[in-house]
Amino acid sequence: MSKFVQVYTATETREAAVALGRSATQARLAAGVQVVGPVVSLFWHLGEFGEGEEWQVIFKTTADRYGELETHLLEHHPWHNPEITAVPITDGARGYLDWVRRTVAEELGGEPA
Repeated sequence: MSKFVQVYTATETREAAVALGRSATQARLAAGVQVVGPVVSLFWHLGEFGEGEEWQVIFKTTADRYGELETHLLEHHPWHNPEITAVPITDGARGYLDWVRRTVAEELGGEPA
């Protein structure tokens, strides 16, 4: 299993996306977050086809912190059943990945970022 993951979700507004990103980063559940949008979303919901605009939120964290981040997102997300997925980071610049590790470990008493 990868030691690092990018976690994805989406919201209906930029404000909600930034709020989720801010709260997770301030809690050190993510080292950094990117908000991208708006993006067009095509989907099935409650048996009907839908189309809308969403704002993607991409969190950078460690696999060890994923469970806590997921719990945080489910508690703070404005949607009842949001998409929350994690994709392993299979490789990356060593300095960057060390920064991610140190940053999310600080809350757990790790070394400073």
